[in-house]
Amino acid sequence: MTGFRRSLRRPPVDPTTIGRRAFDLLCITMGFLLLVHATHLPSWLTGALATVLALRWRHRRRGGKKVPTLIKLPMLALLLAAIVLHYGTLFGRDPGSAFAVGLLVLKLLESERVRDARVGVAFACFGLMSALLFGQGLVASGIVSLGLFPALATLRALENPDADIAGWSIQWKPVLLSLLASIPLSIFAFLFIPRLGSPLWGAPDSGQAATGLSDRLAPGRMLDLMTDDTPAMHITFDGPPPPNAQRYFRAYVMQWFDGNEWTPGSHATRRPPAQAEYGRRIAYHAAVEPSHDRVLPLLDMPTLAPPDTVLGPDRTVRSNRRIDDVVNVSALAALDYRLEPTLDDSVRHDNLALPVGAGPRARALASSWSQRFGSNSTAIVQAALAMFHDGFSYTLAPEPLGGDRIDDFLFQTKQGYCEHFASSFTFLMRAAGIPARVVTGYQGGYWNDRAHYLLVRRSDAHAWSEVWLDGRGWVRIDPTAAVRPERVQLGAAAAAIGQRDGWLDTPWIREMRDRWDVVNQWWNRGVIGFDSLRQQGMLQPFGVDHADVTDLAVVLAIGCSLLVTIALGWAIFQRREGDALDAWMRRLERKLARAGVARRTSEGPKHFLTRAARALPAQRNALERLCELYLRSRYAHDEPPPESIRAFGHAVRELKARRVVK
Repeated sequence: MTGFRRSLRRPPVDPTTIGRRAFDLLCITMGFLLLVHATHLPSWLTGALATVLALRWRHRRRGGKKVPTLIKLPMLALLLAAIVLHYGTLFGRDPGSAFAVGLLVLKLLESERVRDARVGVAFACFGLMSALLFGQGLVASGIVSLGLFPALATLRALENPDADIAGWSIQWKPVLLSLLASIPLSIFAFLFIPRLGSPLWGAPDSGQAATGLSDRLAPGRMLDLMTDDTPAMHITFDGPPPPNAQRYFRAYVMQWFDGNEWTPGSHATRRPPAQAEYGRRIAYHAAVEPSHDRVLPLLDMPTLAPPDTVLGPDRTVRSNRRIDDVVNVSALAALDYRLEPTLDDSVRHDNLALPVGAGPRARALASSWSQRFGSNSTAIVQAALAMFHDGFSYTLAPEPLGGDRIDDFLFQTKQGYCEHFASSFTFLMRAAGIPARVVTGYQGGYWNDRAHYLLVRRSDAHAWSEVWLDGRGWVRIDPTAAVRPERVQLGAAAAAIGQRDGWLDTPWIREMRDRWDVVNQWWNRGVIGFDSLRQQGMLQPFGVDHADVTDLAVVLAIGCSLLVTIALGWAIFQRREGDALDAWMRRLERKLARAGVARRTSEGPKHFLTRAARALPAQRNALERLCELYLRSRYAHDEPPPESIRAFGHAVRELKARRVVK
């Protein structure tokens, strides 16, 4: 009893001061917030803030209190200066989130009162929400939702004076039940709270293109893109999908070559769309992932410009706005077509131009073809493709090229991937007097039989050529198919087998990624794509063709009233669980039940523990002490003192009850 009397002489705990358990949970909340934002924060800032958090937790564990102002103010100034130096500004999505996370971690330095902890938790929840500005996918949303768990546990610990005594399981279980109970209300609010037609505020970004497709093409420029397996587009067709060899998605047309790289040229937007004659057409719907650019890679050949887009003179499509969110497009493509059967003189001149002095050996080879085949352009094309087929190899790790990229590739290295073949083939055609140009975009994709859509990844990026043939117009020629037919017939993954290192490129991993993409598609369509138009048509089964704000508000009010009524009924009629002392008593009962001494329904605590002491002679002294502690804590005070609950809980943890052997 000496320890118990000593515990009763301890000074009372200040109810306005954060307890040890509550502070631990507050640190976990801030640590989770830092983890959620770590993917887009600079690594040095993440490491520095994690160090500050760990040192503050250790300082508090050793009995430390508030950090002096002489330390806090310089750290605040250092945080501000570091963010401004790194980002160049304090405003915007990236610097704003970094500054907010830094302030919340530094808030721990002065968090000693309950009010400080509540403020910290409230702003931590706001910080978790701001992480959704960087991504709203299923995984990102799930991780952000998990961050509410330690935040709510912190608030519960702040309201519970026995938090330092109760076990961790006692802290987490009510929080988990609260989160589960909030799911119906969250779903109902998601469905019926009126949505805006456009975002309430913009989310500025870094401005870097996510797809990697560029209006410039040079050997090596597309390599990073071709090893990026993130989705670029999801395509659904109104009928059967076209065969893989016809899945070309047109993005950029390059007509100007300076010896190093291809670009569209200055005249690309000054002419009307080229005339075209269409044969078989196919209707489809594309969900284009954010690229932070305006180009829309559409199935070759686009017949019309979708709404809010412009059809260029080379039949490429550009959006009127930058693609910062998923864009859903309905389009029509012609798989059989004749593009620009009559070529304008200025267009012919532009697509025959070559830089002075570039590729002398390539020019000589093309000149020999011209002398041999004359005006038979088809024969010249076949001669070039036969050369690629016989002596060249496809690889994602080619040897570096020298000063003259065309001649070095054609006569020295003879290895590369699509941009090498398309660039050199186009050069040869122009040198032979055939108008030619380079086209970039995507080719192939993975057809998902279960979900019936085509997944086009960024690694499906491709470059090919178009040559102008008399009577046929612009004709697509893919020289890569002459070197590696699998690239066109089976897709980029089949052509790159053995080219990429690591277990992530194994077939079963790719299959798992494709299956996971189905889940992400469901999330994108059902959750992220749930806009105001879909919400307004949600009540059509109930006779409301166009639900306005009033209709949604009425349904929301009725639904919330029903949910609140159910919650109140559950709260009124549920079995009372008691306080922390009762929780420790139930834990003791479970221990003794496992040892063979179960509490009877009508048995009081004194009789139960006395009977347990007789049944377990080895633990008799410990059980008698537990009986005295419980009776004194429960019946000697109006409310059990925290010190006595702590002593009783410690004794319950220390008890080692062994099963009765009969």
